[in-house]
Amino acid sequence: MKKHIPLKSIYAFVAVAETGSMTEAAEVLSVSHSAISQAIKSLESQLGLPLFQRVGRRVELNRNGRKYYRQVAPALEQIVAAGEALQQQHQHRLTLNMVNSLALHWWIPRVPEFQALAPHIDIRISTLTHVFDLEREGVDAALIHGRPDDWKGYHCEKLGDDELILVCAPALLNGQQFQAPEDILSRFPPIFVTNPRRQHDWQIWCDASQQAVPSRQRNLCFTTSAHAIQAALRGLGVLVTHKLFVRDDIRQGLLQEIGLAVLNPSQAYHFVCPKEKLTQESVLTLRSWLRCEFQHKNS
Repeated sequence: MKKHIPLKSIYAFVAVAETGSMTEAAEVLSVSHSAISQAIKSLESQLGLPLFQRVGRRVELNRNGRKYYRQVAPALEQIVAAGEALQQQHQHRLTLNMVNSLALHWWIPRVPEFQALAPHIDIRISTLTHVFDLEREGVDAALIHGRPDDWKGYHCEKLGDDELILVCAPALLNGQQFQAPEDILSRFPPIFVTNPRRQHDWQIWCDASQQAVPSRQRNLCFTTSAHAIQAALRGLGVLVTHKLFVRDDIRQGLLQEIGLAVLNPSQAYHFVCPKEKLTQESVLTLRSWLRCEFQHKNS
């Protein structure tokens, strides 16, 4: 098998050819003088002919060297350009993690707005729900609905509070005016979310609203908020859920908020990313956009 010339030898050759000095070439490539010298000797040995001649304290390409340089220098430029283009493309592609309900009911409706702001950034959504290692999972940033203590070691900044609200489909009310949440709870079945992250939502809302937690009913317990919200949209009952999950549905008249919002003391929304990612332009753009979205969430 034909032995290929190491790329590092080509880098060294082009650097010496363009600087006229092994010392300056070593500085350009951030390596030692001996590393450059050894790379040139190895290249000349593999090619079976010298490429440089010494002129005073400088080195210049000889005839063979000039011929070789004319062929390999453009090829090396193409290799460098290809790497830079791929790196730039990768920097503009981000994996953003958020819970499924946020992805469905909050992120997707806002995709056109983000595209208009940053058309060069390609956001890929993941929906991991547990505490995880961002680097290991290939996640660049996360919109966390939880506690900051779970994300020590990362850059973590609060975007906004979490509010719990009682909602139902307007058709369920059939045009009737109910003066208080207890009227609703006495008339319509409750919808529950049973996963550990959501199982206390009813208790928190009822405690703050001075209501008794209603009994669970058959066929109206779901493991995810996304399913429970669909049940509420279909008019199957009333649901305590997180305001950000259904804010757009309320604005569009698909759901109706009943009573007052209750601050959720155990969760909030945070932007999380590895600290080194804060030097990446696309991550900073995403963070700035998220800040604006949460600052104007009630506008």
